[in-house]
Amino acid sequence: MKILISPAKKMRENSDIFPADSLPQFLEKTRILCREIQKLSLEEARALWKCNEKLARINFERFAEMDLAGGATQALLAYEGLQYQHMAPVVFTKKAADYVREHLRILSGFYGVLRPFDRVTAYRLEMQASLAVGDKKNLYEFWGDQLYQSVLDEDRVMINLASKEYSRAVEKYLQPEDRFLTLIFGELADGKIRQKGTLAKMARGEMVRYMAENQVEDLEKLKAFQALGYEYSEKYSRENQWVFLSVT
Repeated sequence: MKILISPAKKMRENSDIFPADSLPQFLEKTRILCREIQKLSLEEARALWKCNEKLARINFERFAEMDLAGGATQALLAYEGLQYQHMAPVVFTKKAADYVREHLRILSGFYGVLRPFDRVTAYRLEMQASLAVGDKKNLYEFWGDQLYQSVLDEDRVMINLASKEYSRAVEKYLQPEDRFLTLIFGELADGKIRQKGTLAKMARGEMVRYMAENQVEDLEKLKAFQALGYEYSEKYSRENQWVFLSVT
């Protein structure tokens, strides 16, 4: 079983809380992307990243000086988004850290797939960015089925906690024998399930933490999850989409 999550835009470079295990597995392809971005002018890079001038300059300088092999921050600790804050990996027990090492994978437009304690450097590149590389018109084509193949294991079960931008990079290649279970955190409004981005990100982090702390291997145990006012809803869930509704 693999748990799939998205990266966060905001990153930091620090920390030796956990030893970094290894370099990312697709580092040579990441080098290709790095070189393509280094060819861009500041304005071209800003258009690619769709950010303000201050952030563009910070990331432009990062890419100009980027040492991919020298990255020293563990991937799980490098991202600073709400999902990662609520996951709280800095206070993981050894058992929880071992669990995510085996089961958790971070999908990335720049690195492809990251294991939790891979060594990374701060970057900015979303999966949906309009970056053409050779004859590949975007990052989905650039990565092809490599992300899917990387997260596939013997039981062919994937718990999808990634946003659509990232999950589609895997979902496109699913086979009939795969189990791709998407977890939805939302509210009921006019008979429809609506997700609020901020709360959903927080809940995804809480779910990873719950799974790690409880060493979840049986999918049925996911239904016992209760955090931030969310509870499993049998009524609105389907075979491969489980819904957790806000009851507050």
